[in-house]
Amino acid sequence: MLPSLKDGHVLEAVWRGMMGVVQLLKSQFVCHLIICYVFLASGLLINLLQVCTLPLWPINKQLARRINCRLGYSIASQMVAVLEWWSGTECTLHTDPESFQLYGKESAIVVLNHNFEIDFLCGWTFCERFGVLGSSKVLAKKELAYVPLIGWMWYFQEIVFCKRKWEEDRRTVAQSLQNLRDYPEKFWFLLHCEGTRFTPEKHRASMQVAQSKGLPSLKHHLLPRTRGFWVTVQNLRGTVAAVYDSTLNFRNNENPTLLGLLNGKKYHADLYVRRIPLELVPEDEAECSAWLHKLYQEKDQFQELYAQTGRFPGPTLSLPRRAWSLLNWLVWAGLLLYPLGLVLAQLVQSGSTCNILASLCLCSMASAGVRWMIGQTEINRGSSYGVKERNTLNT
Repeated sequence: MLPSLKDGHVLEAVWRGMMGVVQLLKSQFVCHLIICYVFLASGLLINLLQVCTLPLWPINKQLARRINCRLGYSIASQMVAVLEWWSGTECTLHTDPESFQLYGKESAIVVLNHNFEIDFLCGWTFCERFGVLGSSKVLAKKELAYVPLIGWMWYFQEIVFCKRKWEEDRRTVAQSLQNLRDYPEKFWFLLHCEGTRFTPEKHRASMQVAQSKGLPSLKHHLLPRTRGFWVTVQNLRGTVAAVYDSTLNFRNNENPTLLGLLNGKKYHADLYVRRIPLELVPEDEAECSAWLHKLYQEKDQFQELYAQTGRFPGPTLSLPRRAWSLLNWLVWAGLLLYPLGLVLAQLVQSGSTCNILASLCLCSMASAGVRWMIGQTEINRGSSYGVKERNTLNT
Protein backbone atom coordinates (compact mmCIF):
# COMPACT_ATOMS: atom_id res chain seq x y z
CA MET A 1 0.00 0.00 0.00
CA LEU A 2 1.30 3.47 -0.92
CA PRO A 3 2.17 5.76 1.99
CA SER A 4 -0.43 8.32 2.89
CA LEU A 5 0.13 11.87 1.67
CA LYS A 6 -0.48 12.89 5.25
CA ASP A 7 2.73 11.24 6.21
CA GLY A 8 5.10 14.17 6.86
CA HIS A 9 8.16 12.00 6.28
CA VAL A 10 7.04 11.22 2.72
CA LEU A 11 6.40 14.87 1.92
CA GLU A 12 9.75 15.79 3.40
CA ALA A 13 11.47 13.12 1.30
CA VAL A 14 9.74 14.35 -1.86
CA TRP A 15 10.70 17.94 -1.08
CA ARG A 16 14.29 16.99 -0.46
CA GLY A 17 14.34 15.07 -3.72
CA MET A 18 13.05 18.09 -5.61
CA MET A 19 15.59 20.35 -3.93
CA GLY A 20 18.31 17.88 -4.83
CA VAL A 21 17.31 18.04 -8.49
CA VAL A 22 17.24 21.85 -8.37
CA GLN A 23 20.67 21.92 -6.74
CA LEU A 24 22.02 19.55 -9.39
CA LEU A 25 20.73 21.84 -12.14
CA LYS A 26 22.38 24.85 -10.48
CA SER A 27 25.75 23.14 -10.62
CA GLN A 28 25.53 22.43 -14.35
CA PHE A 29 27.86 24.32 -16.68
CA VAL A 30 25.05 25.08 -19.13
CA CYS A 31 23.21 27.03 -16.41
CA HIS A 32 26.36 29.02 -15.72
CA LEU A 33 26.65 29.77 -19.43
CA ILE A 34 23.09 31.06 -19.53
CA ILE A 35 23.70 33.37 -16.54
CA CYS A 36 26.96 34.65 -18.06
CA TYR A 37 25.37 35.11 -21.50
CA VAL A 38 22.48 37.18 -20.12
CA PHE A 39 24.89 39.25 -18.02
CA LEU A 40 27.31 39.84 -20.90
CA ALA A 41 24.74 40.55 -23.62
CA SER A 42 22.51 42.76 -21.46
CA GLY A 43 25.54 44.57 -20.03
CA LEU A 44 26.85 45.51 -23.44
CA LEU A 45 23.41 46.71 -24.50
CA ILE A 46 23.13 48.78 -21.33
CA ASN A 47 26.60 50.25 -21.92
CA LEU A 48 25.42 51.26 -25.38
CA LEU A 49 22.35 52.94 -23.88
CA GLN A 50 24.64 54.77 -21.44
CA VAL A 51 26.71 56.07 -24.34
CA CYS A 52 23.47 57.35 -25.88
CA THR A 53 22.94 59.52 -22.78
CA LEU A 54 26.10 61.54 -23.51
CA PRO A 55 24.26 64.26 -25.52
CA LEU A 56 21.86 64.67 -22.61
CA TRP A 57 24.52 65.61 -20.04
CA PRO A 58 25.07 69.24 -21.18
CA ILE A 59 21.32 69.72 -21.61
CA ASN A 60 19.95 68.16 -18.42
CA LYS A 61 22.70 66.74 -16.22
CA GLN A 62 20.41 65.63 -13.41
CA LEU A 63 18.13 63.69 -15.77
CA ALA A 64 21.17 61.99 -17.32
CA ARG A 65 22.32 61.02 -13.83
CA ARG A 66 18.95 59.55 -12.91
CA ILE A 67 18.81 57.55 -16.14
CA ASN A 68 22.31 56.17 -15.55
CA CYS A 69 21.33 55.22 -12.00
CA ARG A 70 18.63 52.94 -13.41
CA LEU A 71 20.83 51.60 -16.19
CA GLY A 72 23.64 50.87 -13.73
CA TYR A 73 21.19 49.14 -11.43
CA SER A 74 20.15 46.88 -14.30
CA ILE A 75 23.72 45.54 -14.51
CA ALA A 76 24.70 45.40 -10.83
CA SER A 77 21.42 43.87 -9.68
CA GLN A 78 22.03 40.82 -11.88
CA MET A 79 25.02 39.93 -9.72
CA VAL A 80 22.97 40.58 -6.59
CA ALA A 81 20.25 38.29 -7.99
CA VAL A 82 22.79 35.48 -8.29
CA LEU A 83 23.62 35.84 -4.60
CA GLU A 84 20.08 36.38 -3.32
CA TRP A 85 17.89 34.30 -5.63
CA TRP A 86 20.15 31.76 -7.35
CA SER A 87 22.31 30.71 -4.40
CA GLY A 88 19.68 31.67 -1.81
CA THR A 89 22.30 33.26 0.46
CA GLU A 90 20.75 34.74 3.60
CA CYS A 91 21.86 37.95 5.30
CA THR A 92 21.13 38.80 8.92
CA LEU A 93 21.60 42.45 9.83
CA HIS A 94 22.83 43.40 13.30
CA THR A 95 22.05 47.04 14.05
CA ASP A 96 20.05 49.25 16.36
CA PRO A 97 16.42 49.98 15.38
CA GLU A 98 16.86 53.77 15.41
CA SER A 99 19.66 53.65 12.84
CA PHE A 100 17.71 51.09 10.80
CA GLN A 101 14.98 53.66 10.21
CA LEU A 102 17.49 55.98 8.49
CA TYR A 103 19.12 53.48 6.13
CA GLY A 104 18.25 54.28 2.53
CA LYS A 105 16.88 57.68 3.47
CA GLU A 106 20.20 59.52 3.68
CA SER A 107 23.53 59.59 1.87
CA ALA A 108 26.35 57.92 3.77
CA ILE A 109 29.93 56.63 3.67
CA VAL A 110 29.98 52.87 4.23
CA VAL A 111 33.22 51.44 5.66
CA LEU A 112 33.50 47.71 4.87
CA ASN A 113 36.01 45.07 5.91
CA HIS A 114 37.70 43.13 3.10
CA ASN A 115 38.13 39.50 4.13
CA PHE A 116 36.10 37.57 1.54
CA GLU A 117 35.97 37.13 -2.21
CA ILE A 118 32.33 38.19 -2.35
CA ASP A 119 32.31 40.94 0.27
CA PHE A 120 32.01 43.59 -2.47
CA LEU A 121 28.88 41.75 -3.62
CA CYS A 122 27.54 41.65 -0.07
CA GLY A 123 28.07 45.41 0.05
CA TRP A 124 25.99 45.73 -3.12
CA THR A 125 23.33 43.51 -1.55
CA PHE A 126 23.26 45.77 1.50
CA CYS A 127 22.66 48.69 -0.89
CA GLU A 128 19.98 46.75 -2.78
CA ARG A 129 18.00 45.92 0.35
CA PHE A 130 17.69 49.65 1.08
CA GLY A 131 17.12 50.79 -2.50
CA VAL A 132 20.40 52.59 -3.19
CA LEU A 133 22.22 50.05 -5.37
CA GLY A 134 21.83 52.09 -8.56
CA SER A 135 23.34 55.18 -6.95
CA SER A 136 26.05 53.47 -4.89
CA LYS A 137 29.62 54.71 -5.38
CA VAL A 138 33.08 53.27 -4.77
CA LEU A 139 36.70 54.37 -4.89
CA ALA A 140 38.26 52.29 -7.68
CA LYS A 141 41.55 52.16 -9.51
CA LYS A 142 41.66 54.11 -12.78
CA GLU A 143 42.26 51.03 -14.97
CA LEU A 144 38.77 49.74 -14.18
CA ALA A 145 37.19 52.57 -16.18
CA TYR A 146 38.30 50.71 -19.33
CA VAL A 147 36.87 47.30 -18.35
CA PRO A 148 33.65 46.56 -20.30
CA LEU A 149 30.31 46.24 -18.53
CA ILE A 150 31.12 47.03 -14.89
CA GLY A 151 33.94 49.52 -15.56
CA TRP A 152 31.99 51.35 -18.25
CA MET A 153 28.89 51.29 -16.06
CA TRP A 154 30.92 52.86 -13.24
CA TYR A 155 32.22 55.58 -15.56
CA PHE A 156 28.68 56.76 -16.32
CA GLN A 157 27.70 56.44 -12.66
CA GLU A 158 30.49 58.91 -11.76
CA ILE A 159 32.47 56.42 -9.74
CA VAL A 160 35.59 57.98 -8.19
CA PHE A 161 38.71 56.59 -9.89
CA CYS A 162 42.25 56.88 -8.56
CA LYS A 163 45.78 56.06 -9.76
CA ARG A 164 47.14 55.19 -6.30
CA LYS A 165 49.62 58.04 -6.64
CA TRP A 166 48.83 60.35 -3.74
CA GLU A 167 50.03 63.62 -5.24
CA GLU A 168 47.86 63.11 -8.32
CA ASP A 169 44.93 61.47 -6.53
CA ARG A 170 44.66 64.17 -3.90
CA ARG A 171 43.46 66.63 -6.54
CA THR A 172 41.54 64.36 -8.95
CA VAL A 173 39.77 62.34 -6.26
CA ALA A 174 38.77 65.50 -4.41
CA GLN A 175 37.33 66.97 -7.61
CA SER A 176 35.36 63.79 -8.35
CA LEU A 177 33.96 63.81 -4.84
CA GLN A 178 33.02 67.46 -5.11
CA ASN A 179 31.06 66.61 -8.26
CA LEU A 180 28.82 64.36 -6.14
CA ARG A 181 27.69 67.18 -3.87
CA ASP A 182 24.69 67.97 -6.09
CA TYR A 183 23.88 64.33 -6.91
CA PRO A 184 20.10 63.99 -7.34
CA GLU A 185 19.76 60.62 -5.56
CA LYS A 186 20.59 59.39 -2.07
CA PHE A 187 23.84 57.48 -2.41
CA TRP A 188 26.17 55.31 -0.37
CA PHE A 189 29.92 55.63 -0.91
CA LEU A 190 31.46 52.20 -0.24
CA LEU A 191 35.03 52.18 1.08
CA HIS A 192 37.40 49.27 1.72
CA CYS A 193 39.87 51.28 3.77
CA GLU A 194 42.28 48.33 4.02
CA GLY A 195 42.89 48.78 0.29
CA THR A 196 43.22 45.06 -0.45
CA ARG A 197 41.76 41.76 0.67
CA PHE A 198 43.03 40.19 3.88
CA THR A 199 45.59 37.39 3.48
CA PRO A 200 48.05 36.02 6.09
CA GLU A 201 51.00 37.42 4.11
CA LYS A 202 49.52 40.90 3.81
CA HIS A 203 48.48 40.79 7.44
CA ARG A 204 52.05 40.09 8.58
CA ALA A 205 53.37 42.96 6.45
CA SER A 206 50.63 45.27 7.70
CA MET A 207 51.31 44.48 11.35
CA GLN A 208 55.01 45.23 10.82
CA VAL A 209 53.95 48.70 9.71
CA ALA A 210 51.63 48.99 12.71
CA GLN A 211 54.44 48.01 15.08
CA SER A 212 56.81 50.55 13.54
CA LYS A 213 54.21 53.29 14.09
CA GLY A 214 53.36 52.26 17.62
CA LEU A 215 49.82 51.24 16.66
CA PRO A 216 47.98 48.32 18.31
CA SER A 217 48.05 45.06 16.35
CA LEU A 218 44.90 43.91 14.57
CA LYS A 219 43.99 40.24 14.42
CA HIS A 220 41.27 40.21 11.77
CA HIS A 221 42.03 43.31 9.70
CA LEU A 222 44.84 45.05 7.86
CA LEU A 223 45.97 48.52 8.86
CA PRO A 224 43.55 51.00 7.24
CA ARG A 225 44.82 53.50 4.70
CA THR A 226 43.65 56.78 6.15
CA ARG A 227 44.30 59.33 3.41
CA GLY A 228 41.54 58.14 1.09
CA PHE A 229 39.07 58.07 3.97
CA TRP A 230 40.02 61.59 5.10
CA VAL A 231 39.74 63.03 1.58
CA THR A 232 36.35 61.34 1.14
CA VAL A 233 35.01 62.65 4.44
CA GLN A 234 36.29 66.18 3.88
CA ASN A 235 34.81 66.51 0.41
CA LEU A 236 31.45 64.95 1.26
CA ARG A 237 30.79 66.92 4.44
CA GLY A 238 27.41 68.54 4.16
CA THR A 239 26.36 65.94 1.57
CA VAL A 240 26.49 62.68 3.51
CA ALA A 241 24.95 62.43 6.95
CA ALA A 242 26.88 59.58 8.54
CA VAL A 243 29.49 56.85 8.40
CA TYR A 244 28.08 53.32 8.42
CA ASP A 245 30.72 51.13 10.03
CA SER A 246 29.98 47.69 8.55
CA THR A 247 31.61 44.41 9.57
CA LEU A 248 30.85 41.23 7.63
CA ASN A 249 31.31 37.58 8.51
CA PHE A 250 29.89 34.21 7.47
CA ARG A 251 28.56 31.44 9.64
CA ASN A 252 30.30 28.08 10.09
CA ASN A 253 33.68 29.67 9.22
CA GLU A 254 32.78 29.52 5.53
CA ASN A 255 34.80 31.41 2.94
CA PRO A 256 32.33 31.95 0.07
CA THR A 257 33.41 32.34 -3.56
CA LEU A 258 31.84 33.57 -6.78
CA LEU A 259 32.10 30.05 -8.18
CA GLY A 260 30.26 28.75 -5.14
CA LEU A 261 27.44 31.23 -5.79
CA LEU A 262 27.25 30.16 -9.45
CA ASN A 263 27.01 26.54 -8.28
CA GLY A 264 24.04 27.51 -6.16
CA LYS A 265 25.80 27.06 -2.82
CA LYS A 266 23.90 28.78 -0.03
CA TYR A 267 25.73 30.83 2.59
CA HIS A 268 24.57 32.78 5.61
CA ALA A 269 26.09 36.22 6.14
CA ASP A 270 26.00 38.30 9.29
CA LEU A 271 26.48 42.04 8.86
CA TYR A 272 27.00 44.34 11.82
CA VAL A 273 26.28 48.00 11.04
CA ARG A 274 26.53 50.95 13.35
CA ARG A 275 25.67 54.49 12.32
CA ILE A 276 28.14 57.23 13.28
CA PRO A 277 27.02 60.84 12.57
CA LEU A 278 29.58 62.53 10.32
CA GLU A 279 30.04 65.43 12.71
CA LEU A 280 31.74 62.98 15.11
CA VAL A 281 34.51 62.35 12.56
CA PRO A 282 37.36 64.88 13.10
CA GLU A 283 38.17 67.35 10.33
CA ASP A 284 41.90 67.54 11.02
CA GLU A 285 43.81 64.94 8.96
CA ALA A 286 45.92 63.63 11.84
CA GLU A 287 42.92 63.41 14.17
CA CYS A 288 40.84 61.74 11.44
CA SER A 289 43.63 59.21 10.91
CA ALA A 290 43.69 58.38 14.63
CA TRP A 291 39.88 58.14 14.62
CA LEU A 292 39.93 55.61 11.75
CA HIS A 293 42.62 53.51 13.44
CA LYS A 294 40.47 53.40 16.57
CA LEU A 295 37.47 52.41 14.44
CA TYR A 296 39.41 49.45 13.04
CA GLN A 297 40.52 48.41 16.52
CA GLU A 298 36.83 48.29 17.47
CA LYS A 299 35.99 46.39 14.26
CA ASP A 300 38.66 43.88 15.24
CA GLN A 301 36.98 43.41 18.61
CA PHE A 302 33.64 42.80 16.88
CA GLN A 303 35.24 40.12 14.69
CA GLU A 304 36.84 38.50 17.73
CA LEU A 305 33.46 38.46 19.47
CA TYR A 306 31.96 36.80 16.39
CA ALA A 307 34.75 34.21 16.32
CA GLN A 308 34.08 33.32 19.96
CA THR A 309 30.27 33.51 20.10
CA GLY A 310 29.06 33.28 16.49
CA ARG A 311 27.25 36.60 16.62
CA PHE A 312 27.77 40.34 16.53
CA PRO A 313 26.45 42.71 19.22
CA GLY A 314 23.06 44.35 18.95
CA PRO A 315 19.58 43.28 17.84
CA THR A 316 19.19 41.16 14.70
CA LEU A 317 16.96 41.93 11.74
CA SER A 318 16.25 39.65 8.78
CA LEU A 319 15.94 42.12 5.95
CA PRO A 320 13.69 40.67 3.21
CA ARG A 321 14.89 40.40 -0.36
CA ARG A 322 13.43 42.81 -2.88
CA ALA A 323 11.97 41.25 -6.02
CA TRP A 324 13.39 43.93 -8.34
CA SER A 325 16.74 42.22 -8.92
CA LEU A 326 15.04 38.94 -9.86
CA LEU A 327 12.49 40.66 -12.10
CA ASN A 328 15.26 42.59 -13.85
CA TRP A 329 17.13 39.36 -14.62
CA LEU A 330 13.98 37.58 -15.80
CA VAL A 331 13.15 40.42 -18.20
CA TRP A 332 16.63 40.38 -19.72
CA ALA A 333 16.62 36.59 -19.88
CA GLY A 334 13.28 36.64 -21.71
CA LEU A 335 14.54 39.20 -24.22
CA LEU A 336 17.90 37.54 -24.88
CA LEU A 337 17.34 33.78 -24.59
CA TYR A 338 14.70 33.60 -27.32
CA PRO A 339 17.00 34.81 -30.14
CA LEU A 340 19.77 32.63 -28.70
CA GLY A 341 17.44 29.64 -28.87
CA LEU A 342 16.69 30.35 -32.53
CA VAL A 343 20.40 30.52 -33.35
CA LEU A 344 21.10 27.26 -31.51
CA ALA A 345 18.20 25.54 -33.26
CA GLN A 346 19.60 26.58 -36.65
CA LEU A 347 23.04 25.28 -35.65
CA VAL A 348 21.62 21.91 -34.68
CA GLN A 349 19.59 21.70 -37.88
CA SER A 350 22.64 22.55 -39.96
CA GLY A 351 24.39 19.48 -38.57
CA SER A 352 27.76 21.16 -38.91
CA THR A 353 30.12 19.83 -36.24
CA CYS A 354 32.54 22.70 -36.80
CA ASN A 355 29.84 25.32 -36.25
CA ILE A 356 28.62 23.61 -33.08
CA LEU A 357 32.14 23.28 -31.67
CA ALA A 358 32.91 26.91 -32.56
CA SER A 359 29.74 28.01 -30.78
CA LEU A 360 30.65 26.01 -27.67
CA CYS A 361 34.12 27.55 -27.66
CA LEU A 362 32.61 31.03 -28.03
CA CYS A 363 30.27 30.41 -25.09
CA SER A 364 33.13 29.14 -22.93
CA MET A 365 35.22 32.18 -23.82
CA ALA A 366 32.29 34.44 -22.94
CA SER A 367 31.93 32.72 -19.56
CA ALA A 368 35.64 33.09 -18.86
CA GLY A 369 35.46 36.72 -19.98
CA VAL A 370 32.66 37.51 -17.54
CA ARG A 371 34.59 35.98 -14.66
CA TRP A 372 37.68 37.94 -15.68
CA MET A 373 35.77 41.23 -15.81
CA ILE A 374 34.26 40.59 -12.39
CA GLY A 375 37.67 39.65 -11.06
CA GLN A 376 39.17 42.91 -12.31
CA THR A 377 36.82 44.84 -10.04
CA GLU A 378 38.47 43.32 -6.98
CA ILE A 379 40.56 45.86 -5.12
CA ASN A 380 43.39 43.43 -4.47
CA ARG A 381 44.21 42.97 -8.15
CA GLY A 382 47.75 44.11 -8.68
CA SER A 383 48.07 45.33 -5.10
CA SER A 384 51.48 45.33 -3.48
CA TYR A 385 50.20 46.07 -0.02
CA GLY A 386 52.89 45.91 2.62
CA VAL A 387 55.87 46.32 0.29
CA LYS A 388 55.85 50.09 -0.04
CA GLU A 389 54.52 50.50 3.47
CA ARG A 390 57.46 48.71 4.99
CA ASN A 391 59.78 51.02 3.09
CA THR A 392 58.03 54.35 3.37
CA LEU A 393 55.81 53.81 6.43
CA ASN A 394 53.13 55.98 4.85
CA THR A 395 49.41 55.45 5.25
